[in-house]
Amino acid sequence: MSKKVLVLGEAREGALRNVSYEAIAAAKTISGGGEVVSVLLGDAVKDIAGELVKFGADRVITVEHPHLKQYTSDGYGQAILAVIEQENPQAIVFGHTALGKDLSPKIASKLQIGLVSDVTAIEGEGDAAVYIRPIYSGKAFEKVKVKDGIEFITIRPNNIAPLAKDDSKTGDVSSLSVDITNLRTIIKEVVRKSAEGVDLSEAKVVIAGGRGVKSEEGFAPLKELADLLGGAVGASRGACDADYCDYSLQIGQTGKVVTPDLYIAAGISGAIQHLAGMSNSKIIVAINKDPEANIFKVADYGIVGDLFEVIPMLTEEFKKLKVNA
Repeated sequence: MSKKVLVLGEAREGALRNVSYEAIAAAKTISGGGEVVSVLLGDAVKDIAGELVKFGADRVITVEHPHLKQYTSDGYGQAILAVIEQENPQAIVFGHTALGKDLSPKIASKLQIGLVSDVTAIEGEGDAAVYIRPIYSGKAFEKVKVKDGIEFITIRPNNIAPLAKDDSKTGDVSSLSVDITNLRTIIKEVVRKSAEGVDLSEAKVVIAGGRGVKSEEGFAPLKELADLLGGAVGASRGACDADYCDYSLQIGQTGKVVTPDLYIAAGISGAIQHLAGMSNSKIIVAINKDPEANIFKVADYGIVGDLFEVIPMLTEEFKKLKVNA
């Protein structure tokens, strides 16, 4: 049986996040040939809504309101519940982002339905869809099938490939007026500490540093390599605790979970809490002076050496490759 699937798109500073397109691809699989409806919330999002159609949505609903300029669970919750009431979908897909992780339990509770969070893959399609998600800090995976009610999932960024963009595809973009009232939270100002460059959670390349970087200045060669490869810089908790960098860069069980195509761990020992945040990366390269470091157990490639010698060498080689490309 085909299903109508509602997808929450995410925009930041006037641009759609890549996870929005990945969520549409997941919704296509779940729908089994049914309709995929994307919803976009904000104070001025109508101009970018058409991009969601080009990436596979059949139509888009926008909800615009001054109270939706910044995310709050109250404001977004009221808006998304109004769209769900209007559309009556059989399935809902959010990204497993900071926004999605905060909002999805609230919506599931209001609707009194289950939630399958942090999905990394989908087997089958339509009624046969089975959701795969990591458990026990990524040491095992479970398969979940929803047998009754609305199927509500969040997908981990960088795991489900978006559909190819089709500039010729057309679809209806409509607006829904929702009265956002009784907000218990008001955002006065947002101060971003790590807004420069590529979003860490969506980066295809991550260069991460641990205690081995020794200082705040020690992250400079990592940033140079990340900039060269169009990637982002991350860190272990040890590096954050030592004040080498801001906690917004932390990767691990109590930080961000990343699954880039390439993860370079420099000066990171490989504590289990850190591995929980990056062990599902496609290719892992470890650089450490200690040949017995735990990080080598999960690495596809290991380099035993001083990161301050190895990282500049890698940077120079990548520069040569880019020149000759």
